[in-house]
Amino acid sequence: MESPQKLGFREIAAALRRDITSGVYPPASILPSEPELATRYRASRSLVNRAMGLLAAEGLVRPQQGRGTKVTWLPPMVHSAARYAVSARERNGARGAFDAEVKALGLEPTHEITVGHAAAPAEIADALDVPHGEVCLVRRRRLLASGIPVRINASWFPLEIARDTVLEEQAPSIKGGVKTALADLGYRQTRARERVVPSRLPSQIEADMLEISLERTVTDIVHVGHTEDGRAVEVTTTVTPAHYLVIEYDFPLA
Repeated sequence: MESPQKLGFREIAAALRRDITSGVYPPASILPSEPELATRYRASRSLVNRAMGLLAAEGLVRPQQGRGTKVTWLPPMVHSAARYAVSARERNGARGAFDAEVKALGLEPTHEITVGHAAAPAEIADALDVPHGEVCLVRRRRLLASGIPVRINASWFPLEIARDTVLEEQAPSIKGGVKTALADLGYRQTRARERVVPSRLPSQIEADMLEISLERTVTDIVHVGHTEDGRAVEVTTTVTPAHYLVIEYDFPLA
């Protein structure tokens, strides 16, 4: 649609923001080029470029050298206890909660996984109640939605229960995710504890993996899963851009 009058860069950004969040330009799509947008909004390329800079700072788009500007806006995912229910984790054959959430948005989940044995950092060892420096199994994952990096996860397990099991597979082949795998191994979790740091700046490695600027804030989640007898069998750390997450808790009041 042609703009009836000349717009400033903030107005151009507002118009593009509406088009992005309303689905005119869906997640992972490529925006029209700056010359095209300049023509559409009867503006100079420098104004369009400034508008793009605003949207990039908000995390809505990401310029890609030689490939145009990609839409990286996603509807925020709700993080709540309900996502860990078996029915949610295994819905339509999903390979865990993230898989199910991304599919529900009409997007394609991708898991980039590496698995190895490593000495658990002190915080992880304490949560698993194992000696500091004890070697554990760790599954590290970069999780994407239609090519958009959304989360970095690392799940740690005592080696004695995870060695030579499906948890060592370097593939997202576990229906229901690691909680289902542990349940199948005889370690069904009945209680979990989470610590959430809602906002901090990312490290360079985190920014590179999430493809965000160093100025974008991220949210940290440390999730510890316990079996009925109180044993901690999983510690999963998550780092995600803060604007991709809404945290919701339901709890009783005395």
